Amino acid sequence: MTPRTEATRTEAFRTGAAETSVDLAIVGAGPAGLYAAYYAGYRGLSVAVIDALDEPGGQVSALYPEKLLYDVAGHPGIKGRDLVDNLLRQAEPFDTTYLLGRTAVDLTPRGTGWALGADDGTRVLAGAVVIAAGLGRFVPRKLPCAIPYEGRGVAYHVPRLDAHAGRDVVVVGGGDSAVDWALALAPIARSVTLVHRRGTFRAHDYSVRQLFASSVRVLTDAQVVACHGGDRLERVEVRAGEETLTLPAGALVAALGFTSGLGPVADWGLELEHRRVRVDQSMRTNLAQVYAVGDGCAYPGRVPLISVGFGEAGTAVNHAAVALRPGERLAPEHSSDTRPEAVLPVPEPVLA
Repeated sequence: MTPRTEATRTEAFRTGAAETSVDLAIVGAGPAGLYAAYYAGYRGLSVAVIDALDEPGGQVSALYPEKLLYDVAGHPGIKGRDLVDNLLRQAEPFDTTYLLGRTAVDLTPRGTGWALGADDGTRVLAGAVVIAAGLGRFVPRKLPCAIPYEGRGVAYHVPRLDAHAGRDVVVVGGGDSAVDWALALAPIARSVTLVHRRGTFRAHDYSVRQLFASSVRVLTDAQVVACHGGDRLERVEVRAGEETLTLPAGALVAALGFTSGLGPVADWGLELEHRRVRVDQSMRTNLAQVYAVGDGCAYPGRVPLISVGFGEAGTAVNHAAVALRPGERLAPEHSSDTRPEAVLPVPEPVLA
């Protein structure tokens, strides 16, 4: 397998014909959705995963790909991006279809199943649907002057730190993500400047102390007011008080946060509870053969943990398997006892 660049990695996920037929459609490519994809494959179901973000991982990839997560069973600590890569690798033998960079906008009955429509015209025909969309679609808050350079040096999160090796990087923001990325990039990039429009930070005090003790140049009470370059971003103008500075910038990370909302999902006829989809103990919604898992579902006593979402995904998929194939057992055989060839370990890194 030949390793892919970030660009080809993203393009590899924009797969699928204009109309795709599968047993199970999964809305959301966060941890719960990716685990549901694996488990569906293990149960012998064909799967398509759709997500509005351009790469898998959901909130983990968007907000903290380089941070250690400590609440995932079996991992004393694991980086967000490593968790996502492991989940993808786990599902890889089952030839899942990933439809990324497109938003699921409508869900309509079709025979005994459903037709899921996306904003680019893609349709997924499925016998059952698992909604794993978390709190909904994540949309980055934009930095107006940087919009012309989106994808050409301007980004709203950092999927891979090594993509910025040797670059002059400007990070904009004052929250945890901005400070964390500035600190993580400091030993990799040629230079890192953090620009924050206020004098105080929303990030944790400990992180802020680390920031000021690091090699990161910190400009507070300052704003990026202009971006310049040719095919790619080359420099930015920063207004700090009465002074305007011109900084080299091979990359700008606008870590201004994300807005989220259920979006079109709210109009699908699902019973909602405080902007979450109500489910029963089998993760069923009020719609036949439609299930919901992860932080976007609601039931009494739910705890919002990644590990809880994994359990919900397994529960939903097993019930969906029985609904789609009456007569099958609800509980599958133990994977340690019956291990199909498709589940054998993949020797190369995911997405290579």
